[in-house]
Order: sequence, then structure tokens, then C-alpha cells
Amino acid sequence: MPQPEGAELDAIRAKRAELHEKYVKPLDERGGSPTRGVHHIALICKDVEETIKFYQEFLGFPLVELVENRDYRGSSHFFFDLGHKNLLGFFDFPGHDHPDFMETIGAVQHLALSISPERFDEMKAKLDDAGIEYLGPDRGVEDSLYIRDPNGVGIEFYREVLGEFEGTTLIK
Repeated sequence: MPQPEGAELDAIRAKRAELHEKYVKPLDERGGSPTRGVHHIALICKDVEETIKFYQEFLGFPLVELVENRDYRGSSHFFFDLGHKNLLGFFDFPGHDHPDFMETIGAVQHLALSISPERFDEMKAKLDDAGIEYLGPDRGVEDSLYIRDPNGVGIEFYREVLGEFEGTTLIK
């Protein structure tokens, strides 16, 4: 997709700085969130078994539940353990035609998953061994490995501590 340049880019950056100044409070002045955190993120998959094989068998996220979707007969709802009591859920919708992934409003751009430096190196080697393409440290992004799952969902393995972004503590 074309990126803004010149005066358009300058205006976008100025607006971002204005929004940052207006809305991002210093860490010690922020209140806490009204929720306990993410229970699960629910995404849609094309094929239940292909998704299970990718997330559990290849990436190593344990499948912890597989049930019928309570809102759509015949549809599966299943969950993977992402660590720290966070779940990644999927639905399938048999009989529905689903277009290929496209980056657009309302779509998931990517999920960023915190990973230790040791696991980061293991994941990079695993992706290399499997011939899976990624954007990562040897392609200009130092602390991230970006891949797409079989459904087109972007997954980032981010070598960063939870609650931090690029070395800055965002959450106490």
C-alpha cells in the first residue's frame, strides 16, 4: 500500500504528536484498567484441523478446549493457551464462503506475542528449518518475527517484556 510522503506525512506526524500530548498520561498519573485483562481473542479459521496443527503441533500452543459454538450449529469454538492465562480462540463457520485475508478496517493486523530471547532464537530456527517466510531481525526488524498463520492472521513474536514497548514501560 502506498505510504504518505511530504506535506501529507508531516501533517500526519503533527496530528499524532498532538494526540499523544493530549491523551497519553505519564505512567504515574494513569488509572488502572477496568478489566482484568484479555480472556480470549476470537478469530475465524478456514479449517479447524489445519489451524490446530499450526498452533499446537508447529508453534507449541496447547489446545485446551474444542466445543460446538453456542451461537452457530455445527461451528467449532476452540482455544489455545498463549501463556499467563491468555487464550486464543477460533471459530469455523461451515457453509460460509470466506475471502482471503486483506488488511482493512476491522481486520486483525497482527497479534504481538511476548517471547523470551531464548525462545525467540528457537522460533527463528524453527521457521527457518520449516522454510516459513517471515519478516524479522535479518530483514530490518530487530526484536520481532512476523508470520501469517494458515488463515492469514498476522502473528508477531516480540522479544519484549509484557507491558513494555521498545524498552519503555507502558504498564506498571
